[in-house]
This record gives sequence, C-alpha cells and structure tokens, in this order.
Amino acid sequence: MCSSSQIIGSLLVLSVLEIGLGVSSMAVGAVSFHKVRTEEKPQLGDFSPFLLCGICGIFCAKKKTGLVMILFSACCICGLIGGILNFQFLRALTKKSSSLYSLHLASMSLACLGISGCTLSSWLTCRLASYEQRRMFLEREHSLHHSHEMAEKELADTMINGGPQLICNGRV
Repeated sequence: MCSSSQIIGSLLVLSVLEIGLGVSSMAVGAVSFHKVRTEEKPQLGDFSPFLLCGICGIFCAKKKTGLVMILFSACCICGLIGGILNFQFLRALTKKSSSLYSLHLASMSLACLGISGCTLSSWLTCRLASYEQRRMFLEREHSLHHSHEMAEKELADTMINGGPQLICNGRV
C-alpha cells in the first residue's frame, strides 16, 4: 500500500508531465495553425485541456482538501473528454499524403499521452481521497478514545471510598 507522500509525489510528477504535454500540444497546434494559414485549409484548434489539468493537479497535491480533490477530478474528466475529442477530430482530418501529417501524428500522440495522464491522475486522486478519509477516521477514533480515557480518569478522581464526592462551589 502506498503512503500519502508517495501518492502526492506521483501526483506532482504526473501534473508536471500534464503541463509539459499541454504546452507541447499547444506548440504543435500553433505550428500547424501557422502552416494551415499559408495553405488556406481549415484547421481544428487545440486549446489543450491537459495544461489546466496539470495546474489543478499541482494545486491538489499541495492542498489536500475535499473540494480541491473534486475540482481536480472534474479537470481530469474534462481533460479526458477534450483529449478524446481532439484525437478523434485529428484522426478524421489526417491524410497520409498531407503536408501536415507529421504534425497531426505528433498532436495525436500527445493527446494519447495526455489521456493516459488524466486517467492516472484521476485514479491517484481517488487513492489520495481514500487515504485522507482513512486518516481522518483514525484521528477521530483516537480523539474519541482519548476523551473516554479522560472521562474515566475524572470519574475515578471524583470517587472516594466507593462513593461519589460532593462538590459545592469548587470545594470538596
């Protein structure tokens, strides 16, 4: 079983990878957009949801609250949908004889890597949420156990010779 620090470390590495994929994907999209403008062909844009997913992943690894984990999971789902749509559109647009074939192939490869990263990030977020839930449960259980011990100690302190001690205005 992984510890919280291992999960967070993996999440940070994946988030940095997602940011790199997002920037690379946007760069490939910009180059292909520039080439398409000179050839006057229609081009699909790539706004790279992986960049947003990576930034949210770093935020999630730093601040492990439930709301941030939910936000990051939503970003991962958006990254998955955006990556799949981008891949499908590029697959339909790509022709081997096209001058943009290598750029489309690079963009589709980046989309596949981004989809994989989003999937792994979602899974790691679920693992982190489960770990945090378990940790909070154990802390609460320990706190309850400690408060029961304190109550028993106070009860034992107030008992003298088997009978309760009367306390009036702070005096025994």
